[in-house]
Amino acid sequence: MKYVLVSGGVISGLYVSSIKIDPYLNVDAGTMSPMEHGEVFVLDDGGEVDLDLGNYERYLNITLTRENNITTGKIYKHVIDEERKGSYLGKTVQVVPHITDAIQEWIERVAKIPVDDTNEEPDVCIIELGGTIGDIESMPFVEAMTQLRRRAGRNNFMNIHVSYIPVINGEQKTKPTQQTIKAVRSAGLIPDLIACRCERPLDKGTVEKIARFCQVEDEQVVAVRDMPSIYQVPILLEEQGFIPLLRSSLRLDNCTFSQLLVKKGHDIWNQWKTLTLAGHHGYLETVTIALVGKYIDLHDSYLSVIKSLEHCAMKCKRKLKIVWVDSEHLESKSSSKDTAKYHKAWHDMCTADGVLVPGGFGNRGIEGMVVAAKWARENGRPYLGICLGMQVAVIDYARSVCGITNATSEEFAGTTGASNVIVYMPEINKEVMGGTMRLGLRPTLFQPDSEWSKLRKLYKDKNGEILERHRHRYEVNPEYVEQLESAGLTFIGKDDQGVRMEIIELKDHPWFVGVQFHPEYLSRVLDPSRPYLGFLAASANCLDEITKQQAESLNGPNGNGANGHMDTSAF
Repeated sequence: MKYVLVSGGVISGLYVSSIKIDPYLNVDAGTMSPMEHGEVFVLDDGGEVDLDLGNYERYLNITLTRENNITTGKIYKHVIDEERKGSYLGKTVQVVPHITDAIQEWIERVAKIPVDDTNEEPDVCIIELGGTIGDIESMPFVEAMTQLRRRAGRNNFMNIHVSYIPVINGEQKTKPTQQTIKAVRSAGLIPDLIACRCERPLDKGTVEKIARFCQVEDEQVVAVRDMPSIYQVPILLEEQGFIPLLRSSLRLDNCTFSQLLVKKGHDIWNQWKTLTLAGHHGYLETVTIALVGKYIDLHDSYLSVIKSLEHCAMKCKRKLKIVWVDSEHLESKSSSKDTAKYHKAWHDMCTADGVLVPGGFGNRGIEGMVVAAKWARENGRPYLGICLGMQVAVIDYARSVCGITNATSEEFAGTTGASNVIVYMPEINKEVMGGTMRLGLRPTLFQPDSEWSKLRKLYKDKNGEILERHRHRYEVNPEYVEQLESAGLTFIGKDDQGVRMEIIELKDHPWFVGVQFHPEYLSRVLDPSRPYLGFLAASANCLDEITKQQAESLNGPNGNGANGHMDTSAF
């Protein structure tokens, strides 16, 4: 097994697995606030993990599990459970060796798990160590990594350290990098490659100075400068000889991957470059999407949503512009300051090409989301509702079309007498927050009378079933389904029991779709999420063209992210 230890983002090749280490005491990311931590990413097995796991899946096109995210809470819980069972035979349990050994054993076990359905043990495992060298929280993990380097053996462990090169008065400064490398070395880690984040290409003198003072060769200093798109960063690394350096350092030419895999990787790599460089010269038309949310002060709260829109924009050959609309500002206000925000929010939404309402929790800003869904529905503007976004669309329809004026969700109902068209799922534990939602990969079945559906055509389903990842506590109240459908709101997708509403779509509308699941979690650069693709294509006035392309495409047996992604694991 080959290990690549990094601090920061990375992309690599062969059959690759990845592990993210988060030195916080939480067992997982499920209970963390989006405003503090960014989005919670959900895996097939229902694991609620750090958003970086989403980056790994998107770039490497692999399916990870909750085991690929290590937290201090998980490790300490594991060690304490073992101590309670008597596994340590009465010895004093300490950070070294028990915690550090547990970390290494966890990594070695997970690194060998075959990725997806290949049944192939990965050649390389990328380990991202979160936090900063010197943090108290990270110290057990740093010690474990120094031990793992020795344990793995020569040419089986590579340490990539990411540093920042500031520019002051026009001069690139290397002192921060020198100091951080010194701290890394004093902690026991020896960087084999220094990845320098910078706004502009590194000067030759800067590279030579970093190499000289950090005791590496010039070719071991790689510049990761700002690029027009994050998807062009792998191309930048390739141009600097990053791949030969990896192969040489880890002796990858001796790995078991076949020439067929290498050729396959090159073919997909060419597709990647063609797609990601399409708008390099700025000639693409712009499509503007109004993202109506409640956590917009931290854009990472909607990271997977943003990535899905980017994937679809590249597929549609459009330049993406996201307009961030605070849903609270769509609600009427009294003060002059609030009134200005109110008018600006409505202007931004009404002038956008499409309206997207993503997921979320709590009642803040909900009425703004409801009126956003109502406006898009009544004005023929493409609309996509994700999870909560679907629920507010149902609430609007119940109020505006069905005449249920007090329609709301059980999550928001503050008084008795409200009509809860959205309710708690009966199996949900209301007392415990962590890990109690409906989580992970679950089937959705298109209903027999939904052949007209614009969304269904994009999925290219063979048997009417798709698989998407879920994360929710509430669902459409079954008692109102018949009334809603009689009024024209079609539930084209239901769960495998036929009782849980998964997809809504309006027939006579350019694109009005709501999904209970989170399709953004399975979106890929070369295989965009279907709900997002249809939404963005409709917003860009190219839905018919994209639907035709999807019908002719052979990418994936079902055209569904969960069932048939293109294999890009050979990068």
